[in-house]
Amino acid sequence: MIGGLFNLVRPLVHRIDAETAHRLTIAALAAAPPLKTAPVDPALTVSAFGLVFPNPVGLAAGFDKHAQAIDGALGLGFGFVEIGGVTPLPQPGNARPRVFRLPEDEAVINRYGLNSDGMEAVAGRLAARRGRGGLVGVNLGANKDSADRAADYAVLTRRLAPHADFLTINVSSPNTPGLRDLQGEAALDALIGRALEARDAATAPGARPTPILLKIAPDLSLPELDGVVAVARRRAIDGMIVSNTTIARPGTLRGRDRNETGGLSGRPLFAVSTQRLAQVFLRVEGQFPLIGVGGVESAATALAKIRAGASLVQLYTAMVFKGPGLVAEISRGLAAASRAQPAGGLAALTGCDARAMARGEGL
Repeated sequence: MIGGLFNLVRPLVHRIDAETAHRLTIAALAAAPPLKTAPVDPALTVSAFGLVFPNPVGLAAGFDKHAQAIDGALGLGFGFVEIGGVTPLPQPGNARPRVFRLPEDEAVINRYGLNSDGMEAVAGRLAARRGRGGLVGVNLGANKDSADRAADYAVLTRRLAPHADFLTINVSSPNTPGLRDLQGEAALDALIGRALEARDAATAPGARPTPILLKIAPDLSLPELDGVVAVARRRAIDGMIVSNTTIARPGTLRGRDRNETGGLSGRPLFAVSTQRLAQVFLRVEGQFPLIGVGGVESAATALAKIRAGASLVQLYTAMVFKGPGLVAEISRGLAAASRAQPAGGLAALTGCDARAMARGEGL
């Protein structure tokens, strides 16, 4: 039903500029009574980071930046929602226009620049929905003009850890100048160390520490990737998210706005992000789970992420073109794939094609 309604209104929605359409969508989800979530299908249950996910399909960060529509998003059938990026102090981000649809490519370019209401506003919204259920992660980012960006992540972690099911250290946004430099091995090691200390300080005695994940860019070279994974393993973080948007522009892009500055997401990101995911999976050697994001637009692409090494997947851009009914469609397809396994379900498929996909085969 949801998918049918979207097909009717999509031509009208796409006549509105992309950022205004996004804001209207958030407002509608925030105002509408939450949809009843589907019964939990045992074939889709995933255990990762010490959490139990009702299904492996999550909403990627960037959709609900300010924690305004969490319950509405969960009602669409997502197994978890990641809000943000959140910065310590409020900041407006870059000037508009800063988001562009590429309908011919089923892609989006954005240069929002981590626009955020700030951690205090977000903490208040998260506290207000305490007890409503649903797994909610928070994506953390540094303020653009911060003199000590590593300190920003420590402050965010201490403030938001009590309100989140997991936290994501995002040093891979291409729209904050210099932020991706924090993916360098020495800088990243120091940053994660400070975040972990802040997380532990915010953990009540006897309570489970909030899982800390790291989100990386798809544009890292293999030597850079080696360094990032080495830090993640040495610091014993809880997981990684692969990957953020890309600053590359494939020659196949056809959209009128294909040369706009910013991060590219959607279908053109699938191959490179999935190859990076497989490469990370092989380097992690099972030490912690991974979330695959980038170009997920169907059950087949979600399953490919799992076969490349993901325990969970996330999507966002595909809903711009396919609508919210896509979430249930992917879940049904993954459930069928799980039941087709003689034993182990989706977990038995995790990373089964990683070696081939790490070479770029089958993508």
